Amino acid sequence: MKTALSFKGKNALVTGGSKGIGRAIALGLARRGANVCIAYSKSDASAKEAISEMSECGVEACSYKIDQNHVKDIPGLFNYARKNLGDIHVLVNNAGICPFRNFYEIDQELLERVWRVNFESHFFLTQLVAKNMIEKKISGRILFISSISSRVGGEFQTHYTPTKSAINGLVHSLAIVFGKNGILVNSLEPGTILTDINRDDLANTEKREYMTRRIAIKRIGMPEDMAWPALFLLSDENTYVTGTELLADGGMLVNLQ
Repeated sequence: MKTALSFKGKNALVTGGSKGIGRAIALGLARRGANVCIAYSKSDASAKEAISEMSECGVEACSYKIDQNHVKDIPGLFNYARKNLGDIHVLVNNAGICPFRNFYEIDQELLERVWRVNFESHFFLTQLVAKNMIEKKISGRILFISSISSRVGGEFQTHYTPTKSAINGLVHSLAIVFGKNGILVNSLEPGTILTDINRDDLANTEKREYMTRRIAIKRIGMPEDMAWPALFLLSDENTYVTGTELLADGGMLVNLQ
């Protein structure tokens, strides 16, 4: 019986992989033997640092710059990852945006952009990866990064929370679609994790203290806290978990008092 998660010989594609949760998962995969391609949208420097860190693990690592608001560019990402690494065994749909806005200030352009980045781009990337997995008889693993926001509301997240709820609904259906091919698909729901999405919001001392009090273990989560739950769901050791969402929130949701 294996004593540690291993991804040796696996090729992984991680969107939003240059920072935050995506980077933590990508590095966790590389440290356990996976070759990794990360997609990123902005900082070339952050992507370069991530690639360097993964390459030090003795694996192949590459990056692809893409604005996932432009869904038509998704095939380019898929083709690049396959060209550089080979067939994909592990897919992590992590990229997401949440520009905090008052409900009454959200226009159609912003609503559609959040939807395209958070949901639609990952829908079509998964379609491409899964087709290839099935053609090559790969019993792959696919993970969507959802959010605790799929279960609870947020005053300035009325454009964001529906995309995370939609991800979970998609996962439920995809588990049925992929099950007969040995492909497992799940979502991970982080709680309050310090990332670029909420860094400015949590810079407010009162807000940070309030959020910390709500968490049962009394600390804001870090991206690395999401790596282990993700790695299990993506590993061969996961043999029977599919079509579900794993809440990783430090006990925030249950702490109602």
